[in-house]
Amino acid sequence: MNYKETIDFLFSALPMFQRIGAAAYKSNLDNTIAFDEYLEHPHTHFKSIHVAGTNGKGSVCHMLAAILQECGYKTGLYTSPHLKDFRERIKINGKNIEKRAVVDFVENHRPFIEKLKPSFFEMNVAMAFDYFRKEKVDIAVIETGLGGRLDSTNIIEPVVSVITNIGMDHINFLGNSLKKIAGEKAGIIKYQVPVVIGETQEIFPVFMKKANDLDATLYIADQWYRVEEIDSGTIYRQYFQIYVKDDLWFKRLVTDLPGNYQKKNIATVLRTIDVLRDLGFEVTDESILSGCRKVKTLTGLRGRWEILGTDPLVICDTGHNKEGLREVVRQIKRTPHRKLHFIFGTVNDKDPGPVLEILPKDARYYFTQASIPRAMIKEELAVLASKAGLRGGVYSTPVKALEAAKNAAKKDDLIFVGGSTFVVGEVL
Repeated sequence: MNYKETIDFLFSALPMFQRIGAAAYKSNLDNTIAFDEYLEHPHTHFKSIHVAGTNGKGSVCHMLAAILQECGYKTGLYTSPHLKDFRERIKINGKNIEKRAVVDFVENHRPFIEKLKPSFFEMNVAMAFDYFRKEKVDIAVIETGLGGRLDSTNIIEPVVSVITNIGMDHINFLGNSLKKIAGEKAGIIKYQVPVVIGETQEIFPVFMKKANDLDATLYIADQWYRVEEIDSGTIYRQYFQIYVKDDLWFKRLVTDLPGNYQKKNIATVLRTIDVLRDLGFEVTDESILSGCRKVKTLTGLRGRWEILGTDPLVICDTGHNKEGLREVVRQIKRTPHRKLHFIFGTVNDKDPGPVLEILPKDARYYFTQASIPRAMIKEELAVLASKAGLRGGVYSTPVKALEAAKNAAKKDDLIFVGGSTFVVGEVL
């Protein structure tokens, strides 16, 4: 098989949550454990950092990877979903897994794959761990898919676990309360493995109890670090001062991730670096500053308050739940513009009501749907949005919606693309 044939096989033969939703979800680790045993436990051959959370975990993973790369560590990075190319999910030092490696993995193990019938995600995880072992990475940053306790990545024994925050997302799988969702995310906490919690929230006792039960030292990022904006920066980067408690540490930390919500993620990253240093990893202040300044360059991260054009200003962001989109709306308000054009699509297995209620009422909306079975029908979305006081038209694809917005927008308007990772992916 060539690469295209291999990807077609993976997409068509294996159930993929991002495309079809619940039918691809596995409520146990049986397949993951079986695949891991078959491959002779590749994850035991490299050190790892495990990152879970509702929002921010992708950014935290990429920032950590960038800093570790700047330290000279050969760094693996596993994240999901991808935006354009499947290979974005598996990287070493910012470079996508080679096409030949993808093809070889599937060809070499196809009889086992067809016998086991893993989900798309289960196969991705197995491929990533096998690739990291073969390439002899020093450390890998591993992002959970959804949840934590039953996530396929949760077979690893990391040097540190990280939980960014908890929000009401994937409630049909993780539970219908923050406490239940926190319990699932807390499933990545391991015996005597330090754990970093990004944000202080009402469900913190869930993490405290789990950490105490497993004799895991717990660190709370936002109670240790204070990240303050020192000026408005530019549309391409931000500038912060970093305080440890009340003492100034970094007078000027620059990041090429311009979304203001990255303040929370930076605190989480820095507290995780503290733990890594305690464990013997050599991470200099210069590597932290350089890694944060070049996250996108070093890791290829895309879709986080990404500038796609400037005349008019076109921005996309993968924030897709209430908490994530609330941060996006705050950032939109901070961004100078005359009129807002909002390209919006979502998925059909989530109630869009809470999200629609927080979106700007004075924007012009372009309702659309990504080309996946899981996408919400654009006409249905438009009806629900109308009930929430949002006005606009319906467009067949995200690309068509963007074309219409560009035709309608004036030079000093703002076009925003979001609501779904898949809408952003198609525009990119």
